[in-house]
Amino acid sequence: MFTHLLLATDGSELAEVAVARGLQLAQALQADVTVVHVTPPVSVVVPAEAGLAFSEAAHQEGGARTAALIFERVEALAREHSVACRTVHVTGRRPADGIIQTADAKACDLIVVGSHGRRGLSRLTLGSQANEVAARTSVPVLIFGPLDRPSSATGAGGAGEYAQ
Repeated sequence: MFTHLLLATDGSELAEVAVARGLQLAQALQADVTVVHVTPPVSVVVPAEAGLAFSEAAHQEGGARTAALIFERVEALAREHSVACRTVHVTGRRPADGIIQTADAKACDLIVVGSHGRRGLSRLTLGSQANEVAARTSVPVLIFGPLDRPSSATGAGGAGEYAQ
């Protein structure tokens, strides 16, 4: 079965659902966990056509602060599940690239991500990092969507519950 899970998060509510579910799975499997957050380059976040000037250094500094806050929350949740986790902050990469590279570098055998399940124009303009990861990696990908939200803050109930 799976022995090393990579949980990818951008700090959004949906990503936190995927992280909580991934921690439940890791606990049931007694698997190792690595959590990754990717701060893309400012050019990915703010296209040059927008005519706005953003400092890459300031953007990455903000990304580091965001990653620290995200990792603090994830580590607390991991302790609640009695799961040890390592954290990796990737900078200057598109999210899908950073997730795939981290999975390869850390020899993860399952990637867990959240997806908003966008369709139509919003999918074309906003993209789907989860779908891109699934399409480009040889590592299995477990994708949680909006319907996988747990019924409580601890992750009990809801779709996708794991039995030990």
